Amino acid sequence: MKPRRAVITGLGVVAPTGIGVTEHWAATLSGRCRIAPVRDVDASGLPVRLAGQVEGFEQSEFVENRLAVQTDRWTWMALAATQLGFVDAALDPAKEDPFKLSVVTASASGGNAFGQREIQALWKDGPRQVSAYQSIGWFYAASSGQISIKHKLKGACGVLVADGAGAVDALAAARRQIGRGLSVVVTGGTEAPLSPYALACQASLDTLSGGTDPARAYRPFAGDATGYVPGEGGAILVVEELAHARRRGAPQVYAEVAGTASTHDAFHVTDVAPDHAQLARAVRLALDRAGCAPGDIGAVFADAAGAPGLDRLEVAALRAVFGSRRVPVTVPKTMTGRLYSGGAALDLAWAAQALSTGIIPPSVNLTERDDLDLVTSPREAPGLAAVLVVARGVGGFNSAAVLRTPDA
Repeated sequence: MKPRRAVITGLGVVAPTGIGVTEHWAATLSGRCRIAPVRDVDASGLPVRLAGQVEGFEQSEFVENRLAVQTDRWTWMALAATQLGFVDAALDPAKEDPFKLSVVTASASGGNAFGQREIQALWKDGPRQVSAYQSIGWFYAASSGQISIKHKLKGACGVLVADGAGAVDALAAARRQIGRGLSVVVTGGTEAPLSPYALACQASLDTLSGGTDPARAYRPFAGDATGYVPGEGGAILVVEELAHARRRGAPQVYAEVAGTASTHDAFHVTDVAPDHAQLARAVRLALDRAGCAPGDIGAVFADAAGAPGLDRLEVAALRAVFGSRRVPVTVPKTMTGRLYSGGAALDLAWAAQALSTGIIPPSVNLTERDDLDLVTSPREAPGLAAVLVVARGVGGFNSAAVLRTPDA
């Protein structure tokens, strides 16, 4: 029996670069940085002045009022991205066997603003003023749960927590579900980490940039890098069994999920190991599972932590895998900031579009360097057949995914 192949047939994007895959891709190719001063929150007492923020998002377009009061902005974005992903895939879940449909999302911090509001109500007015939805509105699994309820996805559903690496791990889970007989898995992640409580939680991270110039605050792999800028939003991917996609006439197959892998530094509760061994191992495992050699990879979507020490480790890992070859490396998240669980999901969406269009999206605010072939403007890549996405999370999480064209 031939193995069941998992492919990406729909992309739903809610990100600083736009709402919907068409707007997002056009904004990406324009190369305009969407990092700006934090709005709607007083950040004067925090070491965070800038963020990637989603403009023009109206949850009422995607979430009815009854559900909106039960959920957080992070879940609103996930519901919106799921709806957009189904539209992009031209897939109506109501016409599918619900037991063959599933959702696996990633979450790093849950419903921060919702939780903050209810904690304030508790201390100000007492427990009777706390919403009955507090126990579920902030919870890490809320987005997966609400997506499954709205679209009647009755297969094995779940959530993965691995900070910035989580969406790659969720994609790996989706691929396993397809291999075990499911038809469609909704996967990816979103984040809404810009409420006062959420920003306060991030304030102790020494990798967070305190910069005030949007063009210089997040410059991974640069000699003057000062850390990363946070952002909100992310992406949801519709992952489908290839034969199922062909039978129903899916309008496009962006990419095949060829191989994934995850490792852990097992070193410290927040700090990464002082060497790149486990990161390089994750990349090699992903390549091996995809049946790819390093020379098959046409572009790398880097994790790009923005902290000099972490960036050096990633460069060392890439050298260990690719040797002296100058594989193109891109960091389109320099337009959005790092979106935590939404970050790798958005990178996967970018990678899928790169394979579909033959264009590698650009990094912004970066300059060329001798040891990396940084893609600093949209680059035509005819024949692009396989790309690598690298993602890391606080505490030593390392994940990698290989996407390729389905006919590669």
